[in-house]
Amino acid sequence: MTRFGNGNALAARLAARLFHEPPVVRTMQDYVTGDHALGNALPDIAPARPAAVLVPLVMRPAQSGGERFSMVLTQRAATLRQHAAQIAFPGGKIDPEDASPVAAALREAQEEIGLPAGLVQPLGYLDGYLSATGYSIQPVVGLVDPAFSPVPNPDEVDEVFEVPLDFLMDANHHERHAREWQGTLRHYYAMPYGKRYIWGATAGIIRNLYERVYAE
Repeated sequence: MTRFGNGNALAARLAARLFHEPPVVRTMQDYVTGDHALGNALPDIAPARPAAVLVPLVMRPAQSGGERFSMVLTQRAATLRQHAAQIAFPGGKIDPEDASPVAAALREAQEEIGLPAGLVQPLGYLDGYLSATGYSIQPVVGLVDPAFSPVPNPDEVDEVFEVPLDFLMDANHHERHAREWQGTLRHYYAMPYGKRYIWGATAGIIRNLYERVYAE
C-alpha cells in the first residue's frame, strides 16, 4: 500500500495505458481528441496555444464501506472573463518557465486549489485536447494524497468538489448535447451529476480517460 491508499491496481492500469510522454501533434488535424471529434469544425486559430491541466484522482471512504476513487474538479469563479462558473480541471497556460506540461499542471493546481506538488504522483498523459478556442490542452493524470485539503483561490475558483470515478467512467452517463455558439451548432459531451453540469472540454477529457483506460 502506498501513501495514496490501496490504489496499486488502478495506478498500474493507468500507468500501462497512459502516455509516458506528451503525444506529438504537428498540425491541428493530428489531434485525436477535441471539440472537433464530434463533428465540429476545427478552430480557426493557428498555432494552437499550449495549456496543461491536472486530472486529479483521490481515494476516499465509500458510504457503503471500503474505499473508492473520486476525481477532483473545480467550479471556476463567476467573475472570470472566460468560462466563468464552468466546471474545470485545475490548469492553465503553459508558461515559458515551466519545464514540462506536468510542471505547468502542478503549478496551476497549487495556485488554484492549494494542492502541493509533493502530494501528487503523476502517472502519465492523456491525448492532447484541442479546444474550440484554440488551446492545445495536455491532460496529466495524477494520484493525490488523501490528506489533501483544498484551499481554493477566490480569484479563480468558487468551489472544489469531487465526483466518484465509477460514475464518470460509466459510459451510460456520457451524454451528447448540442447548442448554438457563434452562429454554429456545436456538439459536445456532458455528464450531469446532481447540480453539477460537467460539459465541454472537461467532459471531453473525461471521455478520453474512459476510452484510453476503461473501454474494452
